[in-house]
Amino acid sequence: RRGWRRCARMSERQESRGEEHTIFQLISKLNDEESREHALTELSKRRETFPDLAPIAWYSFGTIAVLLQEIISIYPQLSPPTLQTGASNRVCNSLALLQCVASHQETRTSFLQAQIPLFLYPFLNTVSKSKPFEYLRLTSLGVIGALVKVDDTDVINFLLQTEIIPLCLRIMETGSDL
Repeated sequence: RRGWRRCARMSERQESRGEEHTIFQLISKLNDEESREHALTELSKRRETFPDLAPIAWYSFGTIAVLLQEIISIYPQLSPPTLQTGASNRVCNSLALLQCVASHQETRTSFLQAQIPLFLYPFLNTVSKSKPFEYLRLTSLGVIGALVKVDDTDVINFLLQTEIIPLCLRIMETGSDL
């Protein structure tokens, strides 16, 4: 029995190292335009199962800049509303990774100090009822929700000093049941 348990633990460690290696490869691929979309999708899928993804993403060179670049790249499609599903999905994957960073205790404070939630406000300010915009608003609210899940006065003070309350009220008035 002991031998089987030892083998199982060794196998789990090897699997964990393999997954960690995959995460680092995907993070690295974010810097390459050709492989970025695939890397975003795969990292987004793994965010719930890999607990150290947030610090790895936050401290890896250029990763947050790439995520913000993805977000900013669709600003021109917000007004007039021309956002297509593919672009919305890509940005939603970026937002999902930011949600991961926002919810992690090791990266939350730095995330707030960098004022990254402000980059999401243009998405929250949209009123189009098309699915790409609905998903964009919903995923952006997920990032904000990840911040407020923890009883942290810095988070509350940050959000109160911004225009988040009116934006959320408008979304509740105009949004669908998505």
